Amino acid sequence: MRIEVSIITINYNGLADTCALIDTIPFNDESLEVIVVDNASKEDEATVIEQRYPQVNVIRSEQNLGFAGGNNLGIKTAKGKYLFFINNDTFFRCKKEDVRGKMLQPLIDCLESSPKIGAVCPKIRFAWGNNPIQYAGYTSLSRITMRNRSIGFGEEDHGQYETAHPTPYAHGAAMMVKREAIDKAGIMPECYFLYYEELDWSMMIRHAGYDIWYEPSCTIYHKESQSTGQNSPLRTYYITRNRLLFVKRNNHSFTKYLSFCYLIGVVALKDILKFVFHGRLDLAKATIKGITHFLNSSAS
Repeated sequence: MRIEVSIITINYNGLADTCALIDTIPFNDESLEVIVVDNASKEDEATVIEQRYPQVNVIRSEQNLGFAGGNNLGIKTAKGKYLFFINNDTFFRCKKEDVRGKMLQPLIDCLESSPKIGAVCPKIRFAWGNNPIQYAGYTSLSRITMRNRSIGFGEEDHGQYETAHPTPYAHGAAMMVKREAIDKAGIMPECYFLYYEELDWSMMIRHAGYDIWYEPSCTIYHKESQSTGQNSPLRTYYITRNRLLFVKRNNHSFTKYLSFCYLIGVVALKDILKFVFHGRLDLAKATIKGITHFLNSSAS
């Protein structure tokens, strides 16, 4: 039977989360395949996953390729017409016998509704508390401040975002993309390693002539930043560096330099002072390191 959907997730020292995700995926649909890319976990977690889930295609990378690199490795192996990229710290909240493998059908229907739609994201809710909304689409990024808003973020879900609509950017935690859109736009940009790559990829998909949609008929639950931590130096470094890198790749002429001045002279400086005030010198150093590495790479 032809594979219609390839589910791709990245595992990096996250065996428990990855297994929890796989446990919520029904394997009674022969048109669906699951690919786990192990990004050089410290322990041999790839073998554990292979043994526990023989129906899963596990790819072991000997080096950490980052979010984009790991997903690109999955793309090369995937056979599906539609590729569903999902964080390993997410899960589907449904009974296998209830959904019969059709949990992603609303996303497929959205992609098939128009040749112009190249990617679609489900509603994403946090996995804690009353499961507040994390994502119901994005607003556009400001060209100068690089600020935007995740629609519905932090709100309780009372059904206020049940209408599908276009969105300028896909969410990296869960997004389904047509293979033909990938063929035309290109694979994920690997220069980011971690954070901002899905925003840049969204720009590439839109520049290739496709629209991106939000489809609330499918919901994913997200534990959020289990692999890097919310306030880790690693996250702070890549957020700082990659925000500047995104501007360099996607802004032009005068707005690019205005944005650099704002992000370095206002945002980064404010962050550094805040981190120092709260005794987080590690985060202050990570911010400075992110700026320095970006400037050095741009100058070379």
